[in-house]
Amino acid sequence: MMRDSIVNNLLINGPLMPPPVAQTEIYAASLPLRPCVGVVLFNAQGHVWVGRHRPRWAALKESYVGDAVWQLPQGGIEPREPSREAAFRELWEETGVRNASLIGEIPGWLTYELPPELIGIALKGKYAGHRLRWYAMRFDGDDSEIDIGPKGPMKSEFDAWRWVPLTEVPSLAVDFRRVVYEEVVQEFARFGRRRVTSIAAE
Repeated sequence: MMRDSIVNNLLINGPLMPPPVAQTEIYAASLPLRPCVGVVLFNAQGHVWVGRHRPRWAALKESYVGDAVWQLPQGGIEPREPSREAAFRELWEETGVRNASLIGEIPGWLTYELPPELIGIALKGKYAGHRLRWYAMRFDGDDSEIDIGPKGPMKSEFDAWRWVPLTEVPSLAVDFRRVVYEEVVQEFARFGRRRVTSIAAE
């Protein structure tokens, strides 16, 4: 019933009007976290790949526009899909990169929840946030391989990309992702300082 009332609210007020806070809190508590993978792709200089994402919900808050909506490649894990396979698939779908070697991973899951104003709007209204397995990869190709255009029926996730020092990633991210990104930076800092060989596949 609560989901129906929020959906009705979105239909009446438009897709970018958040539901009342009290309703949002109850609704969020009933939603799962989406299982995902995240990838930190390092180039030969030890910098990492970030893409600029411009979701429709960015219009809700001034801090969500401009340079605050850069992110690392990430995406959902398909049913029964091994998380490492999902990481390579999502990397290709979002960046076009196939020449990458796995060099590290964070055991377990890191999670973040959406802020109240995005509940029922972001993630198609199906999730309260993400829980992610994180992987570090070394880019073994060159920049001409990178393609952020749509792949088949999938739309483009990003409209721009760049290489940045790993330590800059949290400050470029939207606020609700920053705590997770800070932990990712801490865990993968060693890969930004030297070239690391790949680790065994799952």
